[in-house]
Amino acid sequence: MMARMADSGKKLPSTLASDGEVDAFLRKIAATPVVRAGGRRGRLIFAMDATASRQPTWDRACHIQSEMFEATAALGGLDIQLTYFRGFRECKASSWIGTAVELQRRMSKVSCQAGHTQICRVLTHALNETRKSRVDAVVFVGDCMEEDIDELCHRAGELGVLGVPVFLFQERSDPIAKRAFQEVARLTRGAYCRFDLSSARQLQDLLAAVAVYAAGGRAALEDFGRRRGGETVRLLTAQVGGA
Repeated sequence: MMARMADSGKKLPSTLASDGEVDAFLRKIAATPVVRAGGRRGRLIFAMDATASRQPTWDRACHIQSEMFEATAALGGLDIQLTYFRGFRECKASSWIGTAVELQRRMSKVSCQAGHTQICRVLTHALNETRKSRVDAVVFVGDCMEEDIDELCHRAGELGVLGVPVFLFQERSDPIAKRAFQEVARLTRGAYCRFDLSSARQLQDLLAAVAVYAAGGRAALEDFGRRRGGETVRLLTAQVGGA
């Protein structure tokens, strides 16, 4: 089992919607709250590649992550665990975080460092966490994949058996990463989507959509997709739960 690490320092295992449309969506979910069975808050592992090339994306995500909490407040709330890898075999995870302020504080302390990807360790961590207490979704943001794809897919298959979807958002267009990310999404019944860092709103919408899914499930995500609008969110919503 993996220990949480941001606090302890221990390693983990080896087309945009208008403002009016956004406001209407938030008013809708505020008026019709849907609390998870038993009142449990949704749990989302928010994983990011923090190798050297990722600093601009990290900084952007740090500034827009509050949308994940805002979009899920009326759905029973959300707890997020920040997970990242960087440098030489450094892979860390925070404790579970329930506020945007605390998540931003944790993210602002992280600087990106050169190193290879460690996506398999992230998936292994997600497996261990959900075996302890249900994880509703994993989101991963990255631009490349430098690992054994068979091992990666094995871990993804295990997550799929446990019913934990992985949402993978790829910056740029590396073909190896695209193939791997799409396969992980397929095996976990999650979703894959490319995003353009030049559009902060695009990444914001994607992160909010996954948060809504983690907090309220497929129905909440479909409602989000209808009300938020935008091709990117529509494509993501259409993939979730696919064969």
